[in-house]
Amino acid sequence: MKNKLPNTHDFSFMRVPLDCRYSLFTMVMVRIGIMTALGQFMLGAMLGHAMPFYDALLATFLGSMLLEFVSLGLGIAGAREGFSTSQLARWCGFGLYGSSMVSILIVLSLIGWFGVQNAILANGLNYALNNKPGFVTSALLSGLGLTALMTFGFRALGWIAIVTVPLFMLVVGWIVCELLAGYHLIELMTTLPTGQPMTLGMAATAVGGGYIVTSVTTADIGRYCQNSRHVFWMITLSIIVGEFVVNSIAILIAHALNTSDVVTIMTQTAGWIGLLAVILSALKINDSNLYSSSLALLSAVEGISGRRLSYVGLTLALGTAGTLLTVAGILEQFTGFLILLGVIFPPVAGVMLCDYWLLKTHRVELDESLRQQQLPDPKILPAVGWNGVIACLAGILTGLMIKMGIPSLNSLLVSITVYALLNGYPFKKAVK
Repeated sequence: MKNKLPNTHDFSFMRVPLDCRYSLFTMVMVRIGIMTALGQFMLGAMLGHAMPFYDALLATFLGSMLLEFVSLGLGIAGAREGFSTSQLARWCGFGLYGSSMVSILIVLSLIGWFGVQNAILANGLNYALNNKPGFVTSALLSGLGLTALMTFGFRALGWIAIVTVPLFMLVVGWIVCELLAGYHLIELMTTLPTGQPMTLGMAATAVGGGYIVTSVTTADIGRYCQNSRHVFWMITLSIIVGEFVVNSIAILIAHALNTSDVVTIMTQTAGWIGLLAVILSALKINDSNLYSSSLALLSAVEGISGRRLSYVGLTLALGTAGTLLTVAGILEQFTGFLILLGVIFPPVAGVMLCDYWLLKTHRVELDESLRQQQLPDPKILPAVGWNGVIACLAGILTGLMIKMGIPSLNSLLVSITVYALLNGYPFKKAVK
């Protein structure tokens, strides 16, 4: 379909029209770009340093199934409605002001991720320049430079992904071959780790936490897909490449080098090629982090105050905030950050999935407005969907307090169950 340029708000306050959707190739490249950043190598190396190879792969599989389930449910809803995640949350359990709280959570987490990825880039840039600029200066330059690119909205996501994803995979492939030269694959797969052990449940939660915010915000990207089939392939292919291929490589490198600090070694032993990998990684992932956080905050402000802020101005402000988090040292809190996200966000997804696909609370209004390519009248929304808030809190507390099984999966299932029961399901029939 023909790709028109988005408006100044990048469709923040309206459905994405069908003639503004993108090709399957572009959408797959965008999503793979999000799922194959160097932060994913950090995650895989963390697993490899703490677990045997096959246990780490099992944790990857379990965490990935959670991501697939959440991403498909919300991505298909986004493509069907043309809504961003923040707009979808209004009509799926959280209400006008309640969805603003969800949006603020998304903003905080994604700006945290922006800070983590920018720290990786700043470290690589500073090392390549022989520490002359200093970490703080490097972080400011890289963070503000990436921010400037994302003032172009989804257009930037598309062309950045098409250019950087193939280059990134080639560069990382060369580095990996150099690092693993001389090692036997079977030996690496059977090597016992020497790091602090991690339980299967916590490892799977860390895998889920690594991209759970991306899964929850899938509608931000999925709304540009032409149909549900495109959403399926976009998500499935990106998880295969991002989780299984990248994680497996990082686990093997961690076993070979006996360290979890794989990213530093990858980038600092390959000279300018290593720096190129860092730059491509940061471009691919931080454009998405900044894009979704800008959409979320635009929706939050509009929901609370009725004001519609400038997408460009807000993007610049959020990029600056993420850059300051880099300077403050958020990279040092990486593991704890992942596990916390893996418990907080699955309940948010659970409420939205349950409401949209099972209860169908506002399906009549959504279908009618979809036929007219308009937004439903927000006056019919509750100020706060308290059932959704209560279900989220129940899920979060479950994930934090119950360590049996996989905390992220526990929190998701509890939120779905509590929300359904609070709304009278199965005793009250859902809208057909």
